[in-house]
Amino acid sequence: MTVKIYHNPRCTKSRQTLALLQQRGVKPQVIEYLQNPPTVKELEAILQMLGMKPRDLMRKDESLYKEQELDRERMTHGQLIGAMIHSPILIERPIVIANGKAAIGRPPENVLAIL
Repeated sequence: MTVKIYHNPRCTKSRQTLALLQQRGVKPQVIEYLQNPPTVKELEAILQMLGMKPRDLMRKDESLYKEQELDRERMTHGQLIGAMIHSPILIERPIVIANGKAAIGRPPENVLAIL
């Protein structure tokens, strides 16, 4: 089984989720998404697996979210995706992908459902 985690080592929940996976014997592919953001295609696939729309996956408390006025109703799907690709700090984390499914590790135990 291939498991990926979109990880931010500075984030407590991300570190806890990675530790939980490792405690379960899972050796995930760790993607530090701030340095290696997902492509448009990858982000679209993640959204589909999560059953979310772009804004649902965005960190609305980030200053960039407010500065870029990403809460405006007229923002298109493509514009929101582009904002996350350009500024990956806007993407909620951690995201774990396994078995064709995805889960957000908030709380970390959420990811156990897809293993």
